Amino acid sequence: MGGFFSVVKRNNQSCVNELFYGVDYNSHMGTRRGGMATFGDGKFERSIHNIENTYFRNKFEGDLDSFSGSWGIGVISDTDAQPIMIRCHLGRFAIVTVARINNLSALQQELLERGHHFFEHCGETANPTELVATLISEGKSFVDGINRVFEKVEGSCSMLLLTEHGVIAARDRLGRTTIALGSNDQGWALTSETCAFPNLGYQLDRQLGPGEIVEVTPDKGAVTLQAPGDQMQVCAFLWTYYGYPPCQYEGRNVDDMRYDNGYLMGRDENADIDFVSPIPDSGTGMALGFSQSIGRSYKRGIMKYTPTWPRSFTPSTQERRELVAKMKLIPNKALLYGKKVAFCDDSIVRGTQLRDNVADLRQAGVEKVHVRISCPPLIYPCEFLNFTSSKSEMELLARRVILELEGPEGEKHLDEYADCHTDRHKRMVDHMREHLGIDSLRFNSLENLVASIGLPKCKICTHCFDGSSHF
Repeated sequence: MGGFFSVVKRNNQSCVNELFYGVDYNSHMGTRRGGMATFGDGKFERSIHNIENTYFRNKFEGDLDSFSGSWGIGVISDTDAQPIMIRCHLGRFAIVTVARINNLSALQQELLERGHHFFEHCGETANPTELVATLISEGKSFVDGINRVFEKVEGSCSMLLLTEHGVIAARDRLGRTTIALGSNDQGWALTSETCAFPNLGYQLDRQLGPGEIVEVTPDKGAVTLQAPGDQMQVCAFLWTYYGYPPCQYEGRNVDDMRYDNGYLMGRDENADIDFVSPIPDSGTGMALGFSQSIGRSYKRGIMKYTPTWPRSFTPSTQERRELVAKMKLIPNKALLYGKKVAFCDDSIVRGTQLRDNVADLRQAGVEKVHVRISCPPLIYPCEFLNFTSSKSEMELLARRVILELEGPEGEKHLDEYADCHTDRHKRMVDHMREHLGIDSLRFNSLENLVASIGLPKCKICTHCFDGSSHF
């Protein structure tokens, strides 16, 4: 996916150190590219690095002395190289995005036919952020150009623009991803992830609303250029999976949500369980709530070897994903041997990682493996964010199981498979349990997930569970 950060300082103070560490606090959102740009003394400075085999701090620390300026933007991206630098009739600007553009090829062709060209190519298609910048440059103003992006892009797009006057932030039209505004006596900050604020001394002021556009300048501070819209489809996985525990979105803390989500699920538990263990990391908050709800102890039966292994779905091939998934998790045999354990995890995508985990748990001597998943089964591919690198719905375990159960006819009954109260749903889950080789499998209900987030369902994107978002 990706995350970004921006700083605007008062009184010509340098923003460089805060920008560097603020961007780094978005590192859990992506692992491919990192970039920073600043403005000062009438000039822009930029640096972009590949961070697939290292960390953002390691790559950029040596660049810091070359940066200067009182305002800047930075990004961690799982997609394209950013920031992009642009000079057009609106002026000079740099831009970073958190976006998924499903109609990228069509938009590229449309712009080429209108006489535009693209410099920073990714294969046969334009760099998505460059394409967004090109659409903005067609506008009569920055606001008009950003609204052209909102109108044209199928998917989602939030962005930060670094101009000669300050920073412009625009949250995705339906708020699928988020932007938070913070401030202190020395300036302002904007970020995807609020965990970037505390150690840099910023207080969270508010979240930008869906489609809201804000300009932050050293003399005027944060000024709303476009009010937010009424509709919102914020991604449920920001809480369930992506978000770092201290972060909050729409006023809801990630770790609190995960705890409550597990607690609600535990109220319906009836299996014989000795203790509850998370599958790290995003299963931890859920496991704590689940253990409290069922009155069983919480123990770390699986540990993540954090010094070297990145997130499992980011490598480019399935073979590498499987290898990383196996290497980074270590079963604690001393705790697991002879025990009946409930293992809590955030989701099941392909099922490969969990199946391998279960094999390791059996070797460690676990008597019963009960798996509890914090969200419903993933039945529909995400069309709005780069949640996984799946290329088709058949990479989702749930869809493969539906095909095995009913063949192509199963496509006609996806709504029933998504409903946890139907016989089709129960057969699908039991078939998944057999495929994974576990003693029991339960998914949380959509009702519990929505209740733990605390927003009306109409404001949360749950498309991957029930196919409900068609905006």
